[in-house]
Amino acid sequence: MGNWKKICCAVDFSDPSRLALYQAADLAKRDGAELMLVHAYEVPRPSGDLMVAAVDLTGPAAAEAEKSMIGWVAEAARLRGAPVKTRIVAGEAAAEVTKAAAQAGCDLLVVGTHGRTGVKRLVLGSVAERIVREAHCDVLVARGP
Repeated sequence: MGNWKKICCAVDFSDPSRLALYQAADLAKRDGAELMLVHAYEVPRPSGDLMVAAVDLTGPAAAEAEKSMIGWVAEAARLRGAPVKTRIVAGEAAAEVTKAAAQAGCDLLVVGTHGRTGVKRLVLGSVAERIVREAHCDVLVARGP
């Protein structure tokens, strides 16, 4: 374990993903590794029987993600002491994050967890758990108190 060359950190702009960012930046600084932040956003879908023709539903979501990512990138770069890369992707979070990490050749993926249990976990699922199962590299799950 350790001596990673490329580290990917999944961010969803929550407190648990901020903890993951701290861990990833610390490891990247320690190992001299590249750091890439990845955010996956759900593609909004029209609801009900409404037919939408040729309307780009991803534009506003992508713009909001890019706007939110600015502060996260600045913080990661400050913590790491060097520039970081970013990738913003549309789709189901676990699948898109693991795909982005694999495409970038990352050897560690850091993800935060909300720590849901019981019914909430059954209903909402666990993105972190799916990432652990699907990733083709080491995964560090950062969990706060």
